[in-house]
This record gives sequence, structure tokens and C-alpha cells, in this order.
Amino acid sequence: MGRAFEFRKARKMKRWSAMSKTFSRIGKDISIAVKEGGPDPETNSRLRQVMQNAKAANMPKDNVERAIKKASGSDAASYTEMSLEGYAPHGIAVFVDCTTDNNNRTVANVRSHFSKCEGNLDKNGALEFIFDRKGVFTIDPSQVRIDIEELEMELIDGGLEELEEDGESITIYCDFPEFSNMQNCLERLEIEIQNSELQRIPNNTKKISVEDAKIVLKLLDKLEEDDDVQQVFHNMELTEEIIKEMEK
Repeated sequence: MGRAFEFRKARKMKRWSAMSKTFSRIGKDISIAVKEGGPDPETNSRLRQVMQNAKAANMPKDNVERAIKKASGSDAASYTEMSLEGYAPHGIAVFVDCTTDNNNRTVANVRSHFSKCEGNLDKNGALEFIFDRKGVFTIDPSQVRIDIEELEMELIDGGLEELEEDGESITIYCDFPEFSNMQNCLERLEIEIQNSELQRIPNNTKKISVEDAKIVLKLLDKLEEDDDVQQVFHNMELTEEIIKEMEK
């Protein structure tokens, strides 16, 4: 799970290399969070989460405050979250999470991306059985004042399913319904969260050749460049050869 997550994270960082696009997408997250739970991060756990991610992305505090103020106004844009599902060539399942102010535009654009890359958009719910939705939290080991074994015991109350450490960071996984519980648990332990998000983890992956993967990667790139797309998930097995292709 961890290795696949790290490569998804690397692709997302590449996709968000343009700072203005990064901030725009975080701004949408702020808008939705404020709409759902109000502008006070003390009482709005989702807003706290987005603000943590904004800090990790080096988004200036002034930008965050302006986004919160704008989202609180009567003329604030109304964004909705939607998921679209389909198949890339060679039977690779692709799940696309979007945030949009125009559903028709988003569906049309995503459908076009699939069509141009020899894939097809499927009906909602068609791929739910392929992916498990998980909460993923990244923390700095230096923030942890207890040993890993004790940390795991403490996080069981937050719904811990898996914990991975690579020396530079600790990645924590929990089931989707436990996301807020895990966030609260880490806050109770006074552990600063570097990044937190919902990920769709494939139950199993499909192995294809590098040549076949090239057209799949082309589709993933087109989706990730779309302004309405927040995250893209797939079940393609990331072999060493495909990883090299991704890094080109």
C-alpha cells in the first residue's frame, strides 16, 4: 500500500508543480469545507484538514485567510464534489474525484479525455468493488514523542488499519468512516499532521507491458491536468519499468 501511495503522491506533486493550480485546488477544498462546517477551524475539522494541507503546500497564510473569507460571503462560488469512473485501455480501472461548479462541463471533459485515449467512461458505482476508500495521514517522526509500538496502540482508538515508516515520514491508514476519528486522535496526541486526504486504494492491481502503459499514462496525465479534477486513482501495477516511464 505504501509504495503505491508514494508514487501517487509523486505524480500529484508533479501535477501540482504549477503553484497557481495548487492554490486554486486548495481554494476549492476550503470553499467546500466552509460551506459544510463554517469558517472556524476550531469547530470545523474538515477546514482544519485543508489548512494543514495548505501549509504543507506552502500556501501563504494570507491566501488561506482570503479563501476562507471569500467562501463565507454570500456571493461565494458553489462547488460540488463528484466522482467519475471508467476504464483506460487494457482493462485498467480509473477513478476520478472532481470538484466543480458545472457538472455538465466536468462530465463532458472527463468523457472526452477517456475517449481520446481509447478508454470509456462507465456508470457511477461500476468500479466501487475494485477500490477501498481509505484515510491517509502523513506525519513527521520527529513530532512523535513515543515509540512506534506505543503510537500504534494509541492510534487503534482512531481506527488505525496500517502504519508505515520509511525514516523520513510515517504514513497512517484508516478506513474512510474513521477519518475524523483519526484526525482527532492525532490532534489529541499533539502530533502535527503534515498531510491528510482520502485515497482510493485498489484491492488488486493489473500488470501490463510498458508499451501498453504509455497510453494509460497519457490518459492519467490528461485527467490530472484538468482543473476540475482533484485526484485520480487506478489499479495499474507500477512495475519498475513503468515507474521509469513515469519519470521521463
